[in-house]
Amino acid sequence: MIKLQVNGKAREFDVPGDMPLLWVLRDEAHMTGTKFGCGMALCGACTVHVDGEPTRSCVLPVSAVAGKKITTIEGVGATPAGKATQQAWLAAEVVQCGYCQSGQIMSAAALLAKNRKPTDAEIDDAMAGNICRCGTYTRIREAIKDAAKSPLLKGA
Repeated sequence: MIKLQVNGKAREFDVPGDMPLLWVLRDEAHMTGTKFGCGMALCGACTVHVDGEPTRSCVLPVSAVAGKKITTIEGVGATPAGKATQQAWLAAEVVQCGYCQSGQIMSAAALLAKNRKPTDAEIDDAMAGNICRCGTYTRIREAIKDAAKSPLLKGA
């Protein structure tokens, strides 16, 4: 039995320790917002937060995160940075096909939780490896800049 904190709730999963966290979330917890993209931690579609750090869940054995705090796209809106990011994404109409967007939002929210005024270079660095097949990178950057100005982040 592996114990996790998922979106603030204690959860137990009877799964092999080498099962990737992505499949525990999708198949066992029935939380399908985190997407499978490449299966090699290269595209970013599977990004979740592990103790606040953006982490690729498709290659991460669930045993490596036992007892840690996992935040998924389903729960990130409960945080100031997550809510600000989601609101900015909608306002900037970032999404086209939408497949990569949960991973994009998770990486952006992690950046804004630590850095309220990221430069373009810091945004590029934080978002590196999050691939958008539709090419919405310009809107993603603008949404991150807009989220950084959100009153939700003031004093958070």
